[in-house]
Amino acid sequence: MSFGQGGPQWSPGGQNQDPYNSGQRVPDPFGLRASAQGDTPDWAAMADASASRARRRRWLLIGGGGLATAAVAAIVATAIVSSNSDSGNQSSDKTASQLPGAPDLPSDTTQPEPSFSSVAPLPPPNPKDFVSNEKKDTAPLTAETLFPGKKLTMGDRVYAKGATARTGNCASATQGALGAILERNGCDQVFRATYSKDGIAVTVGVAVFGTEPEAKKAAAQADGNVTPLTGAGVPAFCKGGPVCRFTANSYGRYAYFTATGYTKAKSVTKGDSKAFQTGDDLAEFTFRQIVRRGEAQASEAATAPAG
Repeated sequence: MSFGQGGPQWSPGGQNQDPYNSGQRVPDPFGLRASAQGDTPDWAAMADASASRARRRRWLLIGGGGLATAAVAAIVATAIVSSNSDSGNQSSDKTASQLPGAPDLPSDTTQPEPSFSSVAPLPPPNPKDFVSNEKKDTAPLTAETLFPGKKLTMGDRVYAKGATARTGNCASATQGALGAILERNGCDQVFRATYSKDGIAVTVGVAVFGTEPEAKKAAAQADGNVTPLTGAGVPAFCKGGPVCRFTANSYGRYAYFTATGYTKAKSVTKGDSKAFQTGDDLAEFTFRQIVRRGEAQASEAATAPAG
């Protein structure tokens, strides 16, 4: 069976003909349609059409962006103008003094500034000056002011106070060469007091002079001892053979001495820490009492009105 020669049943017409004889013409949006004689597409027309479409899209994008930018700028400008208007109204309606929390400013700025004296204040009195010379050491002086109370507490140690005495005859309150030394250096009076604890007794003697050099010289030359003061519950001690411990020192116009011993026939030895501590406690207490005397008079002088 022969189909004969030639092309398809639809007549020559190219790619743009309807192969199904629908009677419709196929659109040619990109200018690709060619003639029946096999002409090539119009490439120039196609390029112009593509460029035209690209320009339209670009202008649409530029125009849309410009409108958006203008809208944002208008909103911002409106907000700034509104804010400036409110701020201006507040500034014009309220002054600085009317704002909440604002301090009251002085209206008179010509008031004089505070002035300070260029004279330096006098230094406080030296307490030792008051106990170094009888002309300044004028506070009452008695056995009770030097040795107050009925007992003495030093740390955890409590001593009972026994008899006290005062004499203007300095030599009568001493033993050995000490009396002559006191008299030679101008001793005015001697105060004594005895304290005891656990079978150990200490007599403290305070010799009073007119000036500090006199007292210092008497303490440096000390030889002999202050006579132990008995009574008021304290029996005789440092008498008839047992060895006792004696000390001498001075502060200001006061020379002070201690005589420490057992109330029974027992000597104080070099390593006897108990007896040494008792004598040292009483010497320390006497020193503090003299210092307090100077501090009290210095404090009174510092607070006394001028004139």
